[in-house]
Amino acid sequence: MVAINAGVTTYYERPDGQKAGIEYELTKRFAKELGVKLKIIKTNTDKDSLNRVINNEVHFAAGLVVTKNRQTKVRFTPHYQNISQKLVYHNNIRKPPTDLKNLNSEHKLNVVAKEYKIEILQSLQQKNPQLTWQELSNITPIKLAEKVWNKELKYAMFDSNVLARIRLFYPELKLGFTLPKQQYLAWAFPRSEDNSLYLAATQFFNRLLKTGELERLTENYYGYTDTDENYLNIKKFLRHIKERLPLYQEYFELMAKEYNLDWRLLAAIGYQESKWNSKAISGTGVKGLMMLTEMTAKEVGIKDRTDPFESIQGGTKYFFNLKQRISKQILGSERTWFALAAYNIGIGHVRDARKITAQHGDNPNRWSDVKKHLPKLTQPRWYRKTKYGYARGHEPVEFVKNIRMFYDILVMNIV
Repeated sequence: MVAINAGVTTYYERPDGQKAGIEYELTKRFAKELGVKLKIIKTNTDKDSLNRVINNEVHFAAGLVVTKNRQTKVRFTPHYQNISQKLVYHNNIRKPPTDLKNLNSEHKLNVVAKEYKIEILQSLQQKNPQLTWQELSNITPIKLAEKVWNKELKYAMFDSNVLARIRLFYPELKLGFTLPKQQYLAWAFPRSEDNSLYLAATQFFNRLLKTGELERLTENYYGYTDTDENYLNIKKFLRHIKERLPLYQEYFELMAKEYNLDWRLLAAIGYQESKWNSKAISGTGVKGLMMLTEMTAKEVGIKDRTDPFESIQGGTKYFFNLKQRISKQILGSERTWFALAAYNIGIGHVRDARKITAQHGDNPNRWSDVKKHLPKLTQPRWYRKTKYGYARGHEPVEFVKNIRMFYDILVMNIV
């Protein structure tokens, strides 16, 4: 049994009933390695999770911040993620505090009442006596973000990882400065004479770190969250979910069922391509909701690219076929990111980029590595050595990033 404080970075249920969250992914992998069934005890606070460990009600708690006080009560695994505390405000505030020294009582800093946050603020207050804050109990980070977004509160403090996810739904939230102290996430185990499970967890994380799987999983959840850059993009998307998506959602769901795909992923592709505009047309003659070329339309048997259903049908078939052609060495969700890149730039250019990635000593089967080298396809000294030649390699990087962002917004569906 594992205690997890439910939230957008740890453990949540998607609208289709599927479970998600980085802590869910990690604990599921650990249980599989051990050959046991995973049972999650969902908690509402870190304190509840911690107490269940101390009282031996669960085997361990996942996703807790390591503090000196907590270390006297439980035993933590090696940490697997660094986080920091971020000041946040609504973007209509013109002169926010720029550092800790000029953050004072007039700014009315609000914080979810969590032990480690208060410890950090109390420590910082010793050198910054003007620093004050208001602790809010019985409130989730999402609700706190909503209050700042609604201008009920001026300033708030968030964990950096939580903020990265929440700002997908509240793009008007502006990022201020970062508090100087870092924190670390780890799993908490009871202090007992039997260390077998604790040692197994330690070895588990060491393996994930060594193989790059931990980096891949973290990138999966946070590899696209530069929300400041995407402010207008997200704002329009949230509006179009209400105004345009209902016109085509049934078509996305139908095609997703036929090809065993997630309709939200197909919808995200459609939005990135056309903003869900069935009459969209590019300067190069690419048309329709899924923006198919004339050649691609013929390949997938589509006659009218401007017909919404036919376009979604054709785009789904094309994406499915690309995913089938991706190298079998590429596993899990990585196959999706590579297939999306191929949808944008062509599978030949993606293969060229994988070869360049390998030449640099990076992993050609990992999207986080390949996306670093795709832009080299614009450089003569690289593309002249490839089979398929020049390509605008920065475009699929942006394409995949945006689709992942739109997809996660649809999946989390928290507002």
